[in-house]
Amino acid sequence: MALPKRRQSKSRSKKRRTHYKSGLVSTTTCPQCNATKMPHRACPSCGYYRGRPVISSS
Repeated sequence: MALPKRRQSKSRSKKRRTHYKSGLVSTTTCPQCNATKMPHRACPSCGYYRGRPVISSS
């Protein structure tokens, strides 16, 4: 198996990795308060998840 003769520069490595980007985070609306939230997570504004309160609003 071939081995590199010289070390790759930082800029050359970063040029190869320019396409490793994170995608957009999808959002849904909360059925309780109609606020935007991440899917499969409790709503940060009202504290409900799947119709039940899971975070106390104290």
